[in-house]
Amino acid sequence: MNKIYVVGIGPGAYEKMTIEAARALEKCDVIIGYTVYIDLVKDHFPGKTFLSTPMKKEKERCVLAFEEATKGQEVAMICSGDAGVYGMAGLMYEVSVNYPDTELEIIPGVTAATGGAAVLGAPLIHDFCLISLSDLLTPWELIERRLEDAAHGDFVICLYNPSSVKRHDYLLKACDIMMRHKSPDTVCGIVSNIGREGESMKVMSLRELRDTEVDMFTTVFIGNSSTKEIKGRMVTPRGYRNV
Repeated sequence: MNKIYVVGIGPGAYEKMTIEAARALEKCDVIIGYTVYIDLVKDHFPGKTFLSTPMKKEKERCVLAFEEATKGQEVAMICSGDAGVYGMAGLMYEVSVNYPDTELEIIPGVTAATGGAAVLGAPLIHDFCLISLSDLLTPWELIERRLEDAAHGDFVICLYNPSSVKRHDYLLKACDIMMRHKSPDTVCGIVSNIGREGESMKVMSLRELRDTEVDMFTTVFIGNSSTKEIKGRMVTPRGYRNV
C-alpha cells in the first residue's frame, strides 16, 4: 500500500510546526506543495525532492502527489496552517478514489486562528467560528448570510482571506454586516504574518477595524459582547469567575 502524508506545516516558522509534522517530512522522499509553502520548509529538509504547482492548480498538485506515490516514493503534501482547515485534505480524499492502492494520513498543524489568537492574547476562549471572505469558491451572497448568522449568534468570529486586490472592500462590507448585531465598540484584533518575519498585531474597536487596511497575510478577530481589552491584549472571558 502506497502512502501520502497530508501535512499542516503551521503558520510558517519551523518552530511552530508540530513534532509529528516535522517527523513526517523527515521520512518522506518527495515534498509537494504550493510554491510559497515549499519555500518555507525547503531549508529545513535538505536532500528531499521538492515539487510545486502555482495557485489555482490544486487538483493537478494532488494528482502529482498520487503519481509520485505510485512510483514507490514516500510523499508529503504540505499545506499552511492545518491541512484540514481550508487546506488540501478534502481534495486529496476526493482525488484518492482514483488511487485505491494509496493510503492517506492527515497530520494536523497550527492554523491561523489559533496561531493568531496566541499573538493577540486569548480571543477564542468561548464559542467562535471561522469564515473566509474569499469568494473564489463560495458565492459572496452565502458568505454574507454566514456573517449575518454568526454576528446574530454573538460568536467570536475569525476571518480568513479578508482582502485582496480584487476584494479590497470586503472587510469593510463584513464589518457593516457585523454592526447590525454587534456594538461598534466591540473589541477586535488583527494579526499579520503569523509566525513569520514581520509578525505584528493590533487591538482595536469594530468601528476602527472597518476602516483598517489588511491583506491576505492578515487574520482578523471580531469579539463577542463579552470580549475585552486587557493589558493591550484581546481577551474573551469563559465565565469561570461566575461559576
